[in-house]
Amino acid sequence: MELKAIRLEIPDNGNIIVGQSHFIKTVEDLYEAIVNTVPGMKFGIAFNEASGACLTRVDGNDADLQALATRNAQAVAAGHTFVIALRDGYPINVLSRIREIPEVCSIFCATANPVEAIVAVTEQGRGILGVIDGVPPKGVEAQTDIEWRHGLLRKIGYKR
Repeated sequence: MELKAIRLEIPDNGNIIVGQSHFIKTVEDLYEAIVNTVPGMKFGIAFNEASGACLTRVDGNDADLQALATRNAQAVAAGHTFVIALRDGYPINVLSRIREIPEVCSIFCATANPVEAIVAVTEQGRGILGVIDGVPPKGVEAQTDIEWRHGLLRKIGYKR
């Protein structure tokens, strides 16, 4: 077995969600979950089939984000992996709906940070073992950091 760290591309002013699913209708179900939850969100979805034609299936409402999601999915090249690239909204807005999709097995990350997928390569194929999301902690928050965090969450509308 070989291990690879695959650097994923994050859209400018956007985020990605990386997960695993088990059925070809994932692309349509992810599309519906996003547009029905945040209609104004711009996004692209890419899903790698693991059998049959073994194609990367693509959908979304923004061509650039579809291309970015496709590049990421093909770089990982693991079956049943999906990548969603999004803007004009945050993963927190859609994650619960994505988790409710019956064929979604797991979500590896939802981030705007630099991220790497750790991929195992065997004779059979490839699979994501996990992700490296962001950088290591530099310390423990002080009172001023707590106040900044509280202010940010209220400024962007997630707390009152």
